[in-house]
Amino acid sequence: MDLSNIIQRLIEPSVDDLGFDIVRVQVSGKNELLMQVMVEHKDGQGMTVDDCAIVSRAISALLEVEDPIKDPYTLEVSSPGLDRPLVKLRDFERFQGHQVRVETSVAQDGQKRFKGQLLGVEDETVKILVDGREVILAYPDIRRAKLLLTDDAIAAVEGNKKT
Repeated sequence: MDLSNIIQRLIEPSVDDLGFDIVRVQVSGKNELLMQVMVEHKDGQGMTVDDCAIVSRAISALLEVEDPIKDPYTLEVSSPGLDRPLVKLRDFERFQGHQVRVETSVAQDGQKRFKGQLLGVEDETVKILVDGREVILAYPDIRRAKLLLTDDAIAAVEGNKKT
């Protein structure tokens, strides 16, 4: 299990108790690690700087006690933003109908990068409409995916914000 997964499993209960979902944990770097934790409100409400600070303090306290990282690191807590990554299978279900960019680890018909409309999820596959044809990708083969910044994506995110 890689360090990102270890950290996610460690912090997830605390982040959950605060009312947030973890979108992604990513640890990168060599000499000084950068730990990026992307979170969002469970209720779809927009994130604020104060929300990020609350989550950051909780994660910092937990990591100080558990001490899973021996090297120096910087913690960065943020919201997923409008061109958010799609990480979990439920992300692909939630953003059905939107434009996405997907990169796979395994080539399909000689191609690893796909851009098109997200049609949905069926079992462990993700369907995308690419240039008028339906492409079916195995979820475990998806290396990286994100929403593309479109007017529809902005409206969907804005519609989730509570004022």
